[in-house]
Amino acid sequence: MRITLLFFATLRDLVGAREIVIEVDEATDSIAALRAELRSRYPQAADNLGIALAAINEEFAFDHDRISDGDEVAFFPPVSGGSDRDSGKPEIFRLPQTDFDHDEIVAAISTPQTGAVCLFTGVVRGQTAKAGHLPQTEYLEYEAYEPMALAKMRQVAAEIRARWAKVQGIAIVQRLGTLHVGDNTVLCACSSPHRDDGCFEAARYGIDRLKEIVPVWKKEVGGAGETWIEGDYRPASSDKGP
Repeated sequence: MRITLLFFATLRDLVGAREIVIEVDEATDSIAALRAELRSRYPQAADNLGIALAAINEEFAFDHDRISDGDEVAFFPPVSGGSDRDSGKPEIFRLPQTDFDHDEIVAAISTPQTGAVCLFTGVVRGQTAKAGHLPQTEYLEYEAYEPMALAKMRQVAAEIRARWAKVQGIAIVQRLGTLHVGDNTVLCACSSPHRDDGCFEAARYGIDRLKEIVPVWKKEVGGAGETWIEGDYRPASSDKGP
């Protein structure tokens, strides 16, 4: 059985590759069996593989899930952190390599009925007083499992709409690549007719949910060295998309 393996963030560094095609026997037919096989093949990454999240063909997978010939299987640590218009409910999901324009995004998710837009945006910090982070950061390196990240952004938007029916437009943007202190990194924005129609709550939910299930990671680089920032949220079966 031939499968394609993808490794991200810390695992990519430990394994020494982002993508590998391997042959496994028919007994290696589940995530649990594959995890054990990979821990044997890559002992330097054994501890990380033991706790890594997994995905099969761009959807979260669990140890009991089965693997088939030709599948794409990704392993990655917990997450650190296009446009459609349908019935006046515009949506934007992007993974740009360059700076984004806040005004352009606000305009894109506004409709003639929009009276309020709540926007959260993150920027690169130069100093951090928090365990697990470098005290001084020169720049960040962001990477993503891009097809799955875009799918999960759409899932976050669907969850927002299920909770706040009056939300009109939704934008979720995560920059990738090398970002320096002061650069914008991420954005979640929601529009609605009035400020009390859920746009505040929806934008907060969107950025928090992005940090849970959208597979994006960052590496902090500074004078004291470099470190991948990994989260601790463990997805459940309920986090799978429809």
